[in-house]
Amino acid sequence: MNPKKATRATALTIAGSDSGGGAGIQADLRTFHAFGVFGTSAVTAVTAQNTIGVQAVQALDPPIVRRQIESVRADLPPRAAKTGMLANQDIVRAVVAALDGFEVPLVVDPVMVATSGDRLLEPAAVNAILDELVPRATLVTPNLPEAAILAGLPVRSPGAMSAAARIIVDRGAGAALIKGGHLGDAVVVDLLWDGESERVWTSPRIRTTETHGTGCTLSAAITAGLAAGLALETATERGIAFTHAAIAAAPGLGSGRGPLDHWTDPGPE
Repeated sequence: MNPKKATRATALTIAGSDSGGGAGIQADLRTFHAFGVFGTSAVTAVTAQNTIGVQAVQALDPPIVRRQIESVRADLPPRAAKTGMLANQDIVRAVVAALDGFEVPLVVDPVMVATSGDRLLEPAAVNAILDELVPRATLVTPNLPEAAILAGLPVRSPGAMSAAARIIVDRGAGAALIKGGHLGDAVVVDLLWDGESERVWTSPRIRTTETHGTGCTLSAAITAGLAAGLALETATERGIAFTHAAIAAAPGLGSGRGPLDHWTDPGPE
């Protein structure tokens, strides 16, 4: 038996690698670190991308994705995990199989399209996410286009966000956080439905193009909070505040949609 006593919470990200460093595995690990959580990872795909767009994507073989997750679980058991870019149906199913018996919080960020507009998920994978991964999720965190796909209805208003959240929870998720950034209003609305109560957060919109990796950062921040033992609503509120601050402090890198500032102080628990 290993006599060492864990002194820090661990979290696992299952996602794609972003060569530009602003999203995916790289953003997740930096966000975990900002929250004082030790990050582990399972890479699902390698992308050639930067702030301008995605130039190439190479999905990994599903067995190696599964082995990464099983390896982490065997020696560095995470207190929470998140999924990001899963690329295709076979990888989704490999992830589901590797998470069998996983009893800690799971955040599913259903990454389908990059901020640049490049598609990151094969169409056949959508049904696998809906039927096999969403029912395992503690929380699903879609943006408006993703929520429309998952719920099967247009999502263009706060009322539609509320309806979509309920449909996603009815499909088996523990809770749904619908991110309202795509509404384009002066105030950004984020809506959480946990099957019993609804909570809405509003933030002044920051007029900027420095938004690469926003969804990854938010879902990773919530995952870090859950790994540290925070309640879902508290972890979500803290994650939204961190992401908003990280956008405001973006370092202005690259010539396209730049990354956030992951050195942002997450604030007190």
